[in-house]
Order: sequence, then C-alpha cells, then structure tokens
Amino acid sequence: MSTPLMEQYSRIKGEHPTEILLFRLGDFYEMFYEDAKIASSVLGIVLTSRSKGDSRIPMAGIPHHSSRSYINRLLKAGHRVAVCEQTQDAEEAEGLVERGVVRIITPGTLLEEGILEERKNNYLAAATPDGGLAWVDLSTGAFRLEPVL
Repeated sequence: MSTPLMEQYSRIKGEHPTEILLFRLGDFYEMFYEDAKIASSVLGIVLTSRSKGDSRIPMAGIPHHSSRSYINRLLKAGHRVAVCEQTQDAEEAEGLVERGVVRIITPGTLLEEGILEERKNNYLAAATPDGGLAWVDLSTGAFRLEPVL
C-alpha cells in the first residue's frame, strides 16, 4: 500500500530519473529504492527499509546540516544530485507538506563554494557557434577567450 508521502516521492523522482533524489524529511535527506542502494554503497551509510516483507522499500538518509560533504562524495563518484526541499511551511500544511526540487547539482555544473576543491583549478568551458572557445577558472576568476582563427 502506497502512502501519500511515497506517492509524492514517486512523482518527484519520476521528474528526475537520472539524479539521486535527496528528499527532505525534517532534519534529514532521505533516499529510497535504487538511490538508497547507490548512496549506501558510495557513502558508506546504513541501508535500512521502510516497512517490512514484500512491501519493503530500501531507504538511506543523511543529516541535512552536513549534506555538503555527502553531496561532494556523490559528485566525485559521477552521480547527479537533485535536492528536494519542503516548499511549504509545515504549520500551514493541511496534510502533506508540499515539496519540490530546488536545485540539481552535477559534476560538470558544480558552483557551490563549499563543495569546490580549493587547491585545484575548477574550469568551466563553452564553445561558440562559430568555433571559438571560452573558459573560466571558477577558483581564481581567470577568463580566456580563443576566437576562431
């Protein structure tokens, strides 16, 4: 039997099938099903379950206040992360609190200071339609542009 919470999770996960969904429940980000199995393996956290028997749902969680280090480890392992937060004040909710993905973090688009490696260059590059190339080092702010020759 599916609960309203798991229906909400399934709907949001369906919108982000290629990311590991960090689903905010109180002070924790929870992951379910395959995301929980991957996170358990990559992060070395306990894989538990929601309910028992045939309706067992694999589950793993991390504290939201220390999520940066866990997200960084998921990114280093090549995973994309979708962060799902409560978008409604719990006191205003009638029943289930509304939730939605507030950001998607990928190894190639990482811009968060707390996760970028300080001792390494962090480049972001783009090609122009006419064949030029531009890149910036996010660590130092250095910018280069190579026009088409």
